Amino acid sequence: METVENSFDRAFLKDKQRIVIKVGSSSLQHGETGDLDYTKLDVLVRELCNLRNMGKDVVLVTSGAIAVGKKAVHIKKVEDDNEDHSIALKQACAAVGQARLMMIYQKIFAEYNQVAAQILMTKNTIVDSLNRYNAKNTFRELLQLGVIPIVNENDTVATYEIEIGDNDTLSAIVAALVDADLLILLSDIDGLYSDDPRSNPDARFISDVPKLDEATMSMGKASTGSDVGTGGMNTKLIAANIATKSGIDMLIANSKDIKVIHRLLDGQNIGTLFHSNKDDRFDLPLFIAKLHK
Repeated sequence: METVENSFDRAFLKDKQRIVIKVGSSSLQHGETGDLDYTKLDVLVRELCNLRNMGKDVVLVTSGAIAVGKKAVHIKKVEDDNEDHSIALKQACAAVGQARLMMIYQKIFAEYNQVAAQILMTKNTIVDSLNRYNAKNTFRELLQLGVIPIVNENDTVATYEIEIGDNDTLSAIVAALVDADLLILLSDIDGLYSDDPRSNPDARFISDVPKLDEATMSMGKASTGSDVGTGGMNTKLIAANIATKSGIDMLIANSKDIKVIHRLLDGQNIGTLFHSNKDDRFDLPLFIAKLHK
């Protein structure tokens, strides 16, 4: 396993020009109530707008639509014994929540004179060559116009067959699609550990991963990190696999303080940095097509 702790100079991160930032559901909500944390949302938008003012391209991948929709229609859970009903209810909550979430984002972005746009994706957006071509063109035009795209999975129509399933993976897909040079995953964890630090007090924090190998990937253990989000360390390592093979550096950091974004881009040694190792043989559409199979 190739891991190094606190040895790499991260000053090069200051020069990153196209950045995809993913924020998880648990990072945007009050843990006690499940309601949106408007303070965090405002700080997040301010950080993103400041990056735009520095001349950088920014894409936000955000979770929370289903959770917001559930709160709006006063439903505590969307799963029941009837699978078809559960899917329909989940999609209905997403339809309500996505509209509400985007309205809130638009209001806050407008306070900083920044235009934002919404893009909803499914697995077919990447697997189908024409859809992928059109999506890539849309992103390119939006970024050239100085717009910040806000991306989420299209949960209003996504089913098991066409869903990506988590926004960690989605953010890496988006980063590859837009030719980003940095992906930042903000979550409720500090970064990569040798084991789950919540159950193993001897778990070792890993600051830098020069190259992903099987030993590193095995640290994911397919466990989820919170009861709000859909991704744990396993999905973050899948995202790292996609990003690094696509020639993109990736960071995992704790979103407890959203201002960590500008500290990361200042080159401060925070979180875990996965170094890019571009693999020209890596076939993104084929990789995504095999998800969940």
